[in-house]
Amino acid sequence: MPVKKRKPTRKKRKGISLQLKFAIFTLLLILLSPFYYGYVLKLASSAWFWVHHPTDDINYRTYESYQIKIPKKYAIHGIDVSYYQGKIDWQKVKAMNEDGVKITFAFIKATEGIMGVDPYFQRNWREAPKQGIKVGAYHFFRPKKSGRWQANFFLQTISVEKGDLRPVVDIESLDGVSPDKMRTELNAFVIQIEEKTKVKPIIYSGLKFYQTYLAKYYTDYPFWVAHYHQPKLKLDSNAWKFWQHSDKARINGINHVVDFNAFNGDSLQFKKLLIL
Repeated sequence: MPVKKRKPTRKKRKGISLQLKFAIFTLLLILLSPFYYGYVLKLASSAWFWVHHPTDDINYRTYESYQIKIPKKYAIHGIDVSYYQGKIDWQKVKAMNEDGVKITFAFIKATEGIMGVDPYFQRNWREAPKQGIKVGAYHFFRPKKSGRWQANFFLQTISVEKGDLRPVVDIESLDGVSPDKMRTELNAFVIQIEEKTKVKPIIYSGLKFYQTYLAKYYTDYPFWVAHYHQPKLKLDSNAWKFWQHSDKARINGINHVVDFNAFNGDSLQFKKLLIL
């Protein structure tokens, strides 16, 4: 008798385990998530930057558009300007942004001594705030001249409003007088400013001048320090509010190099230095 061939039996396929399904589902969620792509893009951007700037200091990052290195740990940045920068297009200044670094504030030169008014002050003082940039006026101090007269001249020139940064006195040299004489006139200046504006003015100076002639005498005043192209600021963090770390920045809307500054603190601390 012919033998009947048996039909081959098919093995039953086992279904995908619940654990594997969960793993696949989780992986798909990660791959489809915008946060994942953001992380990948950030990682790729960092890798690209490292390849192109392998010698960068760990405390700095080079910003191509600004053409300078900027300290990494600060989030609020600004510039200071005078007649030297010429006519500024503040709309272009405000629009400039590279990886979150943008111009938040600007210190603007107003006066010098007892007679000098910066020819671009009124225009800069008017146009910068229109773009949402916080402004502060500064006076270039001359120790040979009366501090009180200089303060009155400065206050007659500027018009401080609510929301502006505190007034600034820029003191950089002895101008041939003794340190005691310089401090006598500077004291008269800051006292007059404080009496009229009800706030302590910001004192600006170079690091060495500050350490030699000012540090022990003006501990209660906000300090803005100039210290260029250094790996880090050699000054206690509690001793300063602004750091002018470069004098060679390139800013859209400005035809000359500009001083670039970092603020030492967050947005709440920054607000404490505004006129209320």
